[in-house]
Amino acid sequence: MSIDERMGLAIDLARRAGALLRDGFGHAADIRHKGVIDLVTEFDLRSERLIVDGIREAFPQDAWLAEEGGLRGSGEARWLIDPLDGTVNFAHGVPIFAVSIAVVQAGEPVLGVIYDPLRDELFQASTGSGAFLNGDRLAVAPTVDLNESLLVTGFAYDIRTADEDNLDHYAAFALRSQGVRRLGSASLDLAYVAAGRFDGYWELSVEAWDVAAGVVLVREAGGLATRVDGGSDILGPPISVVAANARLHAEMMGVLRKTV
Repeated sequence: MSIDERMGLAIDLARRAGALLRDGFGHAADIRHKGVIDLVTEFDLRSERLIVDGIREAFPQDAWLAEEGGLRGSGEARWLIDPLDGTVNFAHGVPIFAVSIAVVQAGEPVLGVIYDPLRDELFQASTGSGAFLNGDRLAVAPTVDLNESLLVTGFAYDIRTADEDNLDHYAAFALRSQGVRRLGSASLDLAYVAAGRFDGYWELSVEAWDVAAGVVLVREAGGLATRVDGGSDILGPPISVVAANARLHAEMMGVLRKTV
């Protein structure tokens, strides 16, 4: 499998899809509900169509799993696509959203591209090649004391009915850190950990397309990204993520063990 060729395509598609979202920001007219608080807009669908069509043309043998269109194909390489990560923000005119594209091989994410079109920030990483933001190499923050850390998290769309709603974990970390943020875009949460903007990230219930690209970024930026139970099989269901540098990751896991 050629990682370089797929990276080139992922970057091109992320930028093209991002331009579509940038032009559409503030103009979403067709907003539908997939759930009580789970939205989809016409721009999610148009962005996904652009990305999927590009993959099908360049790598017809590959499989892909997209948020709106589901799983297609059964190739050795599988693309995971979130065409608009942060739909609720986008629909409300909040300028925090991204395009996220990953490639998975043998169950492990090996390539990730996350593009923030409003800030023109393109994060990219592939296994063994490092993580970069607009060409500059990234490294996770060196913070090792949880009391000095700035964390980020998110909440599942089924927060109103889920047995594990993340609220008690949020409270525990809020009392142990400098602060906990909630951006509403898991891919950017992880990209910001890789860039050292956030010290750590955790979330209990996410989808593969939300986090696969960001996990590659964090790992290639020198960080540790595991499941909440400590397992390295990051895409094994149910999917959960804890990401930080190794020492802070251990502190975060200690807090989670007391509350999970």
